[in-house]
Amino acid sequence: MVLKRFQKPATGLAALKAFDADKYLKKVGLGKEDHHFWKQVGKALLCTYTLFGAAWLYNETSPLGWWTLKPRPKEEKELAHLYEHRKFPYPGDADAMEDFIIKGGMIGTTIGPKGIIETEGDTYNFQKELQDKKFDQEAMKLWMRMRNEVISELQEKGFDIE
Repeated sequence: MVLKRFQKPATGLAALKAFDADKYLKKVGLGKEDHHFWKQVGKALLCTYTLFGAAWLYNETSPLGWWTLKPRPKEEKELAHLYEHRKFPYPGDADAMEDFIIKGGMIGTTIGPKGIIETEGDTYNFQKELQDKKFDQEAMKLWMRMRNEVISELQEKGFDIE
């Protein structure tokens, strides 16, 4: 028997044939026996992304209007008819562009109240406006209640107040 102490290093095509990729892939969990596992993971990811894509598409083209996961306050639902989504014509279509300008298409070009010119520098906070409106209503109710109490007390004492 001959000792194989000094072997010639494999280079080129011989080195490529000697390289066993499956041995290294098996060590990191990508061997042939792991094929079923990764197939299941791929199916799960495909289903998950399909569901998320369908939800996103439904959100963009919802027949229910502005559908979001966050519920809207009652006041905002009542004022929703003031808002519209504007569709801009193709710039090369002259007739559609003229109709768009005649209808006031350049006024408030972003999604916003009809007929109100919106400036980008103005920080318009709809939620703050609704809170202020609610606060004013509560203050008016309190004022009317106090006024009616004073009138009733004065009428009990005999003063003629209408």
